[in-house]
Amino acid sequence: MRVPVIKEKKKIWAAGFCVLGIMLLLPISVPSDERGEKTGYQKETAWKKNKSGICELAGKEILTFLAPVFPFATQDGIRGYGSLMESAFLSQIPVFSYARENGQRELPVQDEDAWRQMLLTEEEEKEDDAQKDMVEEQDIEEALTMEEALQKENETARAKEQIQEEEINVEELPNEISEGIFIPHERQLTYNLADYQDFTALFDTFYAMDSNTMIGQDQLNLESLLGPDVTVKKDAPGPQILLYHTHSQEAFVDSVPGDKSTTIVGAGDKLAELLTEQYGYSVLHHTGEYDLPGRDGAYNRSLPALEQILAENPSIQIIIDLHRDGISEDRKLVTDLDGRPTARFMFFNGLSRTKSTGDIDYLKNPYQAENLALSFRLEMAAGEFYPGLTRKIYLNGYRYNMHLRKSLLIELGAQTNTVEEIMNAIDPLAHILDLVLSGESTQ
Repeated sequence: MRVPVIKEKKKIWAAGFCVLGIMLLLPISVPSDERGEKTGYQKETAWKKNKSGICELAGKEILTFLAPVFPFATQDGIRGYGSLMESAFLSQIPVFSYARENGQRELPVQDEDAWRQMLLTEEEEKEDDAQKDMVEEQDIEEALTMEEALQKENETARAKEQIQEEEINVEELPNEISEGIFIPHERQLTYNLADYQDFTALFDTFYAMDSNTMIGQDQLNLESLLGPDVTVKKDAPGPQILLYHTHSQEAFVDSVPGDKSTTIVGAGDKLAELLTEQYGYSVLHHTGEYDLPGRDGAYNRSLPALEQILAENPSIQIIIDLHRDGISEDRKLVTDLDGRPTARFMFFNGLSRTKSTGDIDYLKNPYQAENLALSFRLEMAAGEFYPGLTRKIYLNGYRYNMHLRKSLLIELGAQTNTVEEIMNAIDPLAHILDLVLSGESTQ
């Protein structure tokens, strides 16, 4: 006698699952946007409405058939015992309980703009943030703070994204270190300038660029790079070259803690000595510390000091900011130069221009053309006299205090170099500087 009842229940359960299956396969009609395309938000909303509606209907019908007292209690507004029993019953059929609960969580149509905003790409978000964060010219102090923060971020990004084509793979050098005396090279090769009339050929040969900035033929062409006078008059009274370090605490793999002679400042001492004693320039080596207690704000802190030095020494014709680069720990910027392990180095330019903002008005640089010309002449001289010693000129989007005079920023090796490799690199660096600053490289 109980067999028909069991069969009837099986039919009911089968019917319920059939309804659920139809729900999953049911085509959804979605209104189109103004371009005639169904948006992801609209599809999502329609799906939720159909799913919850079908589940609610199926649940109500099954419940009415099996236990009509529960729907009756609900219709009459009885929320006591009937509601409790209904919840207990529906807990045994989770899909209907889920539909009831989640059917109330649909996004309203008016929130579609917010939904779209959440789907912005990371690049769009960054671009939007950059535009919102733009600072007017009168907010120069805040703007320079932003410059410093972005500089730090760019340094980190550049350490992770080294330009492949600029690097020359150098085999590990033997443990024995040559103590040979440096002898300045004669010209090893000569660039054919006709090969670099094309912007692409010029850029690919001599430059690497950060992804946050841009440059075109209006700034990089042989006429603009070879036109400006970048020489230094050695016979001018007073100091002609200002050498300093925005990041004076930069050290190397075997630097001795507390010994400045083994840091970038020590490298600056040797460079100043060579330029003075061997090549006849008057060099003011400023060793002020601006990256203590940390690197953030170093460019801001160094700027007033530089302005004061220039005011007291109007004879200064060029400024050199000597750094060392930061790269991944498994890489090393070193080459064998005449039997001496020698750190490779890189010339650096700030363009005061980003992709998101265009030219940065509050970071104007009246010496930008001269700075680009100076780094290009040095890169050419290095390539002709010491092929493979330098890396490509690196272009970044900000200014880096390169607006006070003709300026040069040099990345001498990196934290993975030894002090000896760095000091060995000072010899050819001083020679390359003299070749360009004296005008000899163009002869």
